Amino acid sequence: MGKAGKAKVKAVTKSDTAEQTGARPENPMPAQGQERPGMENEMTPRPQFLGPSYKGSEKLKGKVALITGGDSGIGRSVAVFYAREGADVALVYLPEEAEDAKETLLYVEKEGRRALLIPGDVMESKFCRDAVEQTVKEFGKLDILVNNAAYQHHHESIEDISDEQFEKTFRTNIFGYFYMAKAAVKHLPKGGAIVNCGSITGLEGAKELLDYSATKGAIHAFTKSLAQSLVEKGIRVNCVAPGPVWTPLNVADKKEEVAHHGADTPMKRPAQPEEIAPAFVFFASNTDSSYITGEVLTLLGGETTAA
Repeated sequence: MGKAGKAKVKAVTKSDTAEQTGARPENPMPAQGQERPGMENEMTPRPQFLGPSYKGSEKLKGKVALITGGDSGIGRSVAVFYAREGADVALVYLPEEAEDAKETLLYVEKEGRRALLIPGDVMESKFCRDAVEQTVKEFGKLDILVNNAAYQHHHESIEDISDEQFEKTFRTNIFGYFYMAKAAVKHLPKGGAIVNCGSITGLEGAKELLDYSATKGAIHAFTKSLAQSLVEKGIRVNCVAPGPVWTPLNVADKKEEVAHHGADTPMKRPAQPEEIAPAFVFFASNTDSSYITGEVLTLLGGETTAA
């Protein structure tokens, strides 16, 4: 465990694990809302992230991964799955998300791997450089970068989006991806991988998420361009683009619609993080995807119309 991860946190209990093994929660979800950025440990029901039926097979044995937004949601599940596949992980998160991050650390350690907690804001290029250097200093190398941190805020009209929000959304969702990739590239070896988190909104748009959708479209283009740039170095770059997922990002946003999040998909529910995480394993693993780079993979609960 890294020095940043030695704070006291509650133990992983049998009840925690039991909550992860039931049927998929369906709509309507319990009415609830949180202030941004949202905490996973305050959600009802808790997102399912452990993937109890997922069996590791050493696809990432001996690897080191840095995951932004690794405290909760998709990032937490990716951290657990990567650890189950044999990787040590560094988790980047906002300081106010520390409680969730410390809990994620416990689950990584339960898989028998090490975790390093790195609080900070990916909007700042210096922090991104420092996070990469901390990871390399702690683990001796870096093999996989997962760009996952995101910010979103619904508005009915473009006139309601402030300049400050517009800048924050872009600085978090695409500037942060660029800063992290730029810092990581000099450390990633041949066979290394960058996995970005996009969104269906970046392919189809979303009328109440103008700025967020624009950043996700930028992430998709960034993925394809960076893949072309790094292919001769043997570094693969791919993107997972989910539809609705049950994470703090959504509970902390449009509170009045949380109860029906994902109801408009053919499966009539949001994905659980553990249903998204295997795609991140796939793109990180040379066993699975050594001939794939520049791909945007959609996970949409039955939708088939995405570009």
